[in-house]
Amino acid sequence: MSGHSKWANIKHKKGKMDAMRGKITTKISREITIAVRMGGSDPTGNMRLKLALQKARENNIPKENIQRAIQKGMGALEGSNYEEIIYEGYGPGGVAIMVEAMTDNRNRTAADVRHLFSKYGGNLGESGCVSWMFKQKGLFVVEQDGIDEEELMLLTLDAGADDFEASDGQFEITTTPDNFEQVQEALEKNNIKAVVARITMVPETTVDLSGDEATKMIKLLDVLEDHDDIQEVYTNFDIPEDIDD
Repeated sequence: MSGHSKWANIKHKKGKMDAMRGKITTKISREITIAVRMGGSDPTGNMRLKLALQKARENNIPKENIQRAIQKGMGALEGSNYEEIIYEGYGPGGVAIMVEAMTDNRNRTAADVRHLFSKYGGNLGESGCVSWMFKQKGLFVVEQDGIDEEELMLLTLDAGADDFEASDGQFEITTTPDNFEQVQEALEKNNIKAVVARITMVPETTVDLSGDEATKMIKLLDVLEDHDDIQEVYTNFDIPEDIDD
């Protein structure tokens, strides 16, 4: 995770998710249910559902699991009454951390998150203490192999992208959330596959970590992502590649 790549922490998260395959189905199904409950079952007019279904396909979630999650969101099947909560705090070295959780027991989840922060050298803060350090953006990552950089840059900027960067063998394209769908459509129409296509929280600045602080931060990130109630973890740390091996 060297450099200040927007993709760095997502790449770390993807690797950890690949290693915890048993939990990813539950987490994505929960996201689909909430998306349907909030915006209806038609992904055409429900961007959150569209992104959740895309994530389900990327992770090879069985169709029957997806359908069951949609039915729960519509109220056709019984399911737990989950609520969304965002926790904010600081990790080792003053790293900003935002945690998105879905829980059917607010007190249990809050206690768990507070314990994990404390155990691994961080502390849970008040609402709003770090969220100002992040901006919600659409992010696409395209492998550079066989892709003409100038053509891709013109294509995505014309479609409404805000920024285009080449980094570590990949192109990173960022958009506003409102322009995410039209940039995605432009890529699809030109048969350009994005290895990442999501709306995420991107830090405005990063904190460089090394040594013991970096090791503790990685452990904290791992245990948070492993928690059943936690859907997403956003941070602004940057560490040398060899620490994450």
